Amino acid sequence: MNNIKKNFINPMEKDKILFICGTMNTTTMLHQIAKELENEYDCYFTHMYADGLIGYLGKKDLLNFVPLSGKVKYNTIEYFKKNNLKIDFFGSTNDYSLVVTCTDLIIPNNIKNTKIVHVQEGMTDPEDFRYLLAKYMKAPRYIASTSVMGLSDEYDYFCVASDGYKDLFIRKGVKPEKIVVTGLPNFDNFAKYKDNNFPYKNFALVATSDTRETFKYENRKAFIEKAKKLSKGKQLIFKLHPNENHKRAIKEINKYAPGALVYTDANIWEMIANCDILITKYSTVVYAGLALGKEVCSDIDINELKKLIPNQNNGQSAKNIAEVCRKVIKENIILQRDNLLKFEPLNFFKVALDQYSKYLNNKVAL
Repeated sequence: MNNIKKNFINPMEKDKILFICGTMNTTTMLHQIAKELENEYDCYFTHMYADGLIGYLGKKDLLNFVPLSGKVKYNTIEYFKKNNLKIDFFGSTNDYSLVVTCTDLIIPNNIKNTKIVHVQEGMTDPEDFRYLLAKYMKAPRYIASTSVMGLSDEYDYFCVASDGYKDLFIRKGVKPEKIVVTGLPNFDNFAKYKDNNFPYKNFALVATSDTRETFKYENRKAFIEKAKKLSKGKQLIFKLHPNENHKRAIKEINKYAPGALVYTDANIWEMIANCDILITKYSTVVYAGLALGKEVCSDIDINELKKLIPNQNNGQSAKNIAEVCRKVIKENIILQRDNLLKFEPLNFFKVALDQYSKYLNNKVAL
């Protein structure tokens, strides 16, 4: 009946696409993709949402450390309004031919029977203890954050940044036939940021994280002290993560690195283009530094990072992903979806012990 209605009763009605946005990074990424599709399809936007207890807490703004609620959610809604985007909160108003999302950590029930294109949001988190719990003990995916990106398999295609990331996701268990290397909007043309008006050059840039806000451990004092040593006497400039406690971070920097400059709202990509040294712990911004030939100091092995650098395709990623969206809409079936996270306690203990042995060996080597 739906096909009859669309083809005969409303022959001019366009297929509808819902874009589920999270942080400002993912929101601007999905908006770029929508711009490539808006002449052919009706594009609607919503902030990230969930079902059950998580959904309830998000609606009550009790999960301010994730895009489900608080400042991140309201910044996203403000972006929708500022850019005159069509809004359908929670995807509750329309029937959609396709959903585009930047996370599969939470897949709301009302889109599970809809075609889905999943777009990589950025760098994946380390495969720590929480990753093992999610992968082998079937703990909720969101406890492991982006380390289990793609492992839900609750999508038709997964658009990723590079061949290096394709290999990484396949190693983790993602189905190769569902992965498409498209590049990522926001990460596919770092060279354009060389032309900018940021007032400083040849400095050491420190990009902080929201580690503590997402209940992970960080010794910020030690990180600041390390940054001072790595700066090689250059002017030290801190760019704070949008989601972290700025008041607390500024107080810490003033205490442990007096004379350092602190920015909360400047364009991080332009800052990277102008710096000589980029210092961070675990952040997607390292890719900009590497692509632009900067000296990069990170907690992650630089050689591994170089393999993962997003494709630099002069800003073509949104068009590439839009083409994947067209393909999915035209396909007559939703691809088979299997939960790639299995209850495998033996594997859990085997891998956990192996990782702990490596940790002990590295500690002895130091």
